[in-house]
Amino acid sequence: MDNIKAYIEENKERFLDELFGLLRIPSISSISEHKPDMVKAAEYWRDTLLKAGADKAEVMPTPGNPVVYGEKITDPKLPTVLVYAHYDVMPVDPIELWKSNPFEPEIRDGKIYCRGADDDKGQGFMHAKAFELMVKTNSLPCNVKFMIEGEEEIGSPNLGKWCQENKEMLKADIILVSDTSMIGKDVPSITTGLRGLAYVEVEVTGPNKDLHSGLFGGAVANPANILAKMIASLHDENNRVTIPGFYDDVLEVAPEERAEMARAPFDLEEYKKSLDIDDVHGEAGYTTMERTGIRPTLDVNGIWGGYIGEGAKTVLPSKAYAKISMRLVPNQDHEKIAQLFKKHFESIAPKSVKVNVTIHHGGQGYVAPTNTPAYQAASKAVEDVFGIKPVPFRSGGSIPIISTFEQVLGIKSILLGFGLESDAIHSPNENYPLEQFFRGIETIPRFYKYFSDSKK
Repeated sequence: MDNIKAYIEENKERFLDELFGLLRIPSISSISEHKPDMVKAAEYWRDTLLKAGADKAEVMPTPGNPVVYGEKITDPKLPTVLVYAHYDVMPVDPIELWKSNPFEPEIRDGKIYCRGADDDKGQGFMHAKAFELMVKTNSLPCNVKFMIEGEEEIGSPNLGKWCQENKEMLKADIILVSDTSMIGKDVPSITTGLRGLAYVEVEVTGPNKDLHSGLFGGAVANPANILAKMIASLHDENNRVTIPGFYDDVLEVAPEERAEMARAPFDLEEYKKSLDIDDVHGEAGYTTMERTGIRPTLDVNGIWGGYIGEGAKTVLPSKAYAKISMRLVPNQDHEKIAQLFKKHFESIAPKSVKVNVTIHHGGQGYVAPTNTPAYQAASKAVEDVFGIKPVPFRSGGSIPIISTFEQVLGIKSILLGFGLESDAIHSPNENYPLEQFFRGIETIPRFYKYFSDSKK
């Protein structure tokens, strides 16, 4: 354990150089023209694992983007940790808001700026370097397997089937994931819950072509007006979702757990200031932390229609569109919720328009117990490095594949994330503090040690 800091210090510049090589690959899974970049990123990960000391590593095909699998089996009798990460990233739009090239990593003010710096190339790469550290210093206390996918940002459509087909190969005692955040750099936390996700796209069609808004406005339904009205009706005056059946399977969190959540440091005024808003908004009867952690939500992610170019064009659009996501809590089924949305949205449309709802990807929520040896090992490892016992924390985000791992592989996951709220994941100027990157590399070997000790 004494060798950890020394090894990091000796190799920190090389670690960054190697990470930057991965960051420069524009592996955007949602844009088909980047297909060659997906393969390039997968091969980069394979080579990284082999150089770090894996016995074997390979790029394995799926109907979509490949999965990278690697392993080092020191003794079949020892525990096995399965590391999950993803090499795909989100699109960079709007490009004009970036202060530097989104695929040319740049260090400013102690942070790495680049798409994927945090989510999830930076966080995933911590595991490769922590693994290398343990191999090179002869301190690896257990077996390690790696599963690095390229479709997380589009809902992992092929990973569940791939896991089913490779169930024997993926046998492990715990899955270790760094794709979440901490409450703050001075308030370490371990994510114990994720929300599920149902994602849909709606299309509202009126006349068979764009019309002159003076000649037809007021006589023909405007799909943009109708869509705005339909979306507005999806919440009531208390900001509860109005879709019938939406809350039927929601498990109310016990007052004791809500009280425990309230112990997490949260400064509402600082929160508002950081977002430049005058007030928060959400379901009545719940705090901001509860609204993002234990309550389901519905939000418009994009809305468009008609003329949106420079200047004026007085048209009544033929079509209007919106992309809508619903974040779900454990026990809500994403397929059921998507169908409830479709049925309701179609039912509230006036006869003057046609509505089409396309259901995209989704996934179940996840809750991790805090009374397991794996959680206790993670907690102790974080406390060693940060000097404070971490707070168990339910995240508002979603990693749909995590619940699939438990269903298909029968393995629980530890969500040991080191990102921060200020990292701007999915947004322009995504970044990752160097301090968090190196702290992560320092923490992970300690988890391996404490977890392996608990299994003796």
